[in-house]
Amino acid sequence: MKIGGTTTQAILFDLDGTLIDSAPDLGAAADKMRTDRGLASYPLERYRPLAGAGARGMLGVAFDITPDAPEFDALREEFYVAYERRMLLNTLVFDGVTPLIEALRERGFRWGVVTNKSARFTDPLTAAMPLFATAGAIVSGDTTPFSKPHPEPLHEAARRLGVASEACIYVGDDERDIIAGRAAGMRTVAATYGYMGSDADSTLWRADASISSPLELLKLLNNA
Repeated sequence: MKIGGTTTQAILFDLDGTLIDSAPDLGAAADKMRTDRGLASYPLERYRPLAGAGARGMLGVAFDITPDAPEFDALREEFYVAYERRMLLNTLVFDGVTPLIEALRERGFRWGVVTNKSARFTDPLTAAMPLFATAGAIVSGDTTPFSKPHPEPLHEAARRLGVASEACIYVGDDERDIIAGRAAGMRTVAATYGYMGSDADSTLWRADASISSPLELLKLLNNA
C-alpha cells in the first residue's frame, strides 16, 4: 500500500511508543511508588502495554485505580515528580527511527511531533535527545487548548511546519492518534510496534496503513 504522493510535504509522529521507548522510565516511576508503600514490585512487561496512557495507565497498573478515584490527583502529581527525576535514565529511540528520520530529511520531508505528553516533560526530554534537533515542530498535549483525539494539535504542528494539514501524514500507536489524524484531514499510519494494549485491534482504527517497524514507513512512501 502506498500513502505518499506529490502533495506529501511532512510527516508527523506521536512520541511515546512511536519514536521513543519510554516505558522503562514510566513503569519504573510508578513501580517505585508501589515499593515505597511496601508493595511488591511489578515487572516492566506489566506496565509496557499501557505506557502510552501516561499517568492514567501507569497508576492503573500500579494501584488498580481510575481517574475518578478521590486520591487519583495526588497520586498523579507524585507520579509526575517521580517520572521527572528519571525520565531520561532508560528511555531510548526505537530501533530504526534514527535512520528513518535521516531518510525522510534526505527526501526533503519536514517532520515533527504531536504528543499528549505535557510540555513539562516533552520539552526537557526532546531537548536532551539528539534525534529531535531537526524536528520542525514539537507540539505537546498542553500546547493548544486541546489534546488528541482533537485535531487541533495536529493543525498546530502543520502550521509550525508551514504546510497544509492535508499535506501531512500522521503516525501513531494509539487509536486516538488515528482519530485525530483523520479529523485533521491527514493520512494516517498505525505503528503497531508501539504500546498497544492486549485488547487493541488496530485493524478497526481505519488508518490508511500500518507498520510493524519504523523503517516500513519508507516503503509506504515509495511513490512520494
